[in-house]
Order: sequence, then C-alpha cells, then structure tokens
Amino acid sequence: MNTLNSDLNSKINEFCSQSTFSGVVLAKQHDEIMIQSAYGFSNRAEELENKINTRFGIASGCKLFTAIAVCQLVEKGFVTFDTRLRDCLNIEFPNFAENITIHHLLTHTSGVPDYFDEAVMDDFEELWKDNPMYLIRELKDFLPLFQSNSMMFEPSERFHYNNAGYILLGLIIEQKTGKSFTDYVIENVFKPCDMEGSGYYSLDNLPKNTAIGYIDNEEDGTWRTNMYSIPIKGGSDGGAFVTAPDMMKFWDALFGHKLVSKETTNLLLTPHVHTEDDEFYGYGVWISKRESEIYKYHVMGYDPGVSFASSYYPATDITLVIPSNQSYGPHDVTDVFEENM
Repeated sequence: MNTLNSDLNSKINEFCSQSTFSGVVLAKQHDEIMIQSAYGFSNRAEELENKINTRFGIASGCKLFTAIAVCQLVEKGFVTFDTRLRDCLNIEFPNFAENITIHHLLTHTSGVPDYFDEAVMDDFEELWKDNPMYLIRELKDFLPLFQSNSMMFEPSERFHYNNAGYILLGLIIEQKTGKSFTDYVIENVFKPCDMEGSGYYSLDNLPKNTAIGYIDNEEDGTWRTNMYSIPIKGGSDGGAFVTAPDMMKFWDALFGHKLVSKETTNLLLTPHVHTEDDEFYGYGVWISKRESEIYKYHVMGYDPGVSFASSYYPATDITLVIPSNQSYGPHDVTDVFEENM
C-alpha cells in the first residue's frame, strides 16, 4: 500500500470509528484496492460483524439497475426513449398527462404523482400505517398509492425526484418482457456483471450473510430493526441487496459496455437535466460537475435503517462503494474520502 492510500485508510478508519459507522468502505483506483474495511455488526443481537462481502440493502441506489434495464429494452426495439407511457403500459391512469414519455420517467421530469414525495415527506414509515408494508411484494402493489392521483406538474417542466416514476418503468419492463422485474434484472444486469452475492430478497426471508437494517434512537441509545419500516421486497425504485465487491463489478461492467452499447452508455451518462448547483441527472444516475467538467457519477440511497453511496471518478479512475445498515453514514464517509483522495 502506498503512502497516500495508507494516510487515506487511517483517516477513514479514524472517522468510521469515531462516528460508529456500520457498513463497508471499498475503494479502488484502476485495479489497485485503496481501501477495504468493514465496521459494525450485520446482526447486533448476535454480534455478527459486517464483512467485506456482506449483503446490504441499498434503497434507491439501485434505480440505475432499472435505467439500464430500460436501455436494454430500447436496444432490443421494444420501446424508444420517446415512447409515451400510455402507449407501452396497459394500465389506466385517469389523471395522468398523455405526453409522459420514458425519457421523462427516467429523468424525474414526468410530473406524475409520487407515492412518497421526498421533497415534502420526511418519514417513510408513515406510508405503511394505512398500507401494510408486508403486502407490498410486487410492483403492482404500489399502484393504489398513486395511480388515481393528479399530476404534480406538466412533463418536462422541471426536475422533481420521483419514486413512482421508477415503479412505472419497472411495470413497463415486466409488460414488455413477460418476466418479473426482479427476475429480469438478475438475469440481464446482475449475471453479466457476475454479481453472485446480490439480489432482491424479502425481509422475512433474508439469506445468510445479509445485514439487518437498524434504526437508532439517538435520544436514549436504543435501536430497532427496519423490518416494519420499508416494503417487504424491493423493486424498480429501490430495495436491492448488494455486496460492495459486486457493486465494484457493476461499475466495471457499465463502463466496459458489457450491459449496453457504448452509444447507449454515453446516453445513460449524459447530464440530461440540471437538479441544483453543480448536480445533474442522467438516466438513473447522479452526475456532479466541478468547473464545468464531470467530477463523478454516483448513486445513493436512503431508507429507514439503510444508507448507501457509490461513486465513480472518471478523471482518476477511482471507484468508491459505501453500503451501510444504518440510516446515516455513507455521505459523511464520502466527504472524508474526497477531501483526502
């Protein structure tokens, strides 16, 4: 390990220890591992420690998987990015605009009503008081939460992060392929990347070596699991479980054009819409700029008991993966990494 990586490791270790971070920090430059550390417990009751290859929920961090699956449908000729929602999904949306396209859904510019609007709602758990989370097992189970609601704004009017839009994309994938969304992604995204430790698992049937999500009460130091706080099974808007090494494989496969062609990959990574400051959004991926140049491509996810951040820095060919089984942590670790890399 060179001096730079040694110093970086020391700073990351110091920060993670002081902040009681629970999860994994994995980073590499080219093919050289820079950081490879695990912290905290995957199971607090049994005091089972997190490992480098522990599976973690990544919440919205997997919207990029959905976007890639849609891009594959485009390459196969099932749809185009300009195909209208009403022309590719045989489901009634009585109050939706007629000109919503797949491009709008991919870029969070569709204006469709969201089942959980992160701009105005701050407690994901509130959703499940009237809609039991244990009944949300398939994409169609989300429809009653937004299907008949009114548009938030006209398509392409502005960017507004939208989970329901990605539920619709997943339903399009299911209708066009005849497969469940999760089966399609496992077969056409995970397998080509050799992501053997990743999948979409039910919270009531988690496989071995999977981190349980924990919600901490900072006032009295108590905690509880997130079993009753998120949908029981993930789908096209979030909820996959991945290992940090598998996420590394994913970034390598994406930039190696193993998932979609170079042309389509470039389109996926295009800053299609400005979100705020130096942040932009492509298809399922955030894009940060510095001095008008692309600084990083990144994905992130937050749910009760889950937080995730993963970035690729093109100028230095550095890849960073930080999954956590707490509601906080990866963003702060990313800041420490970027300040010292």
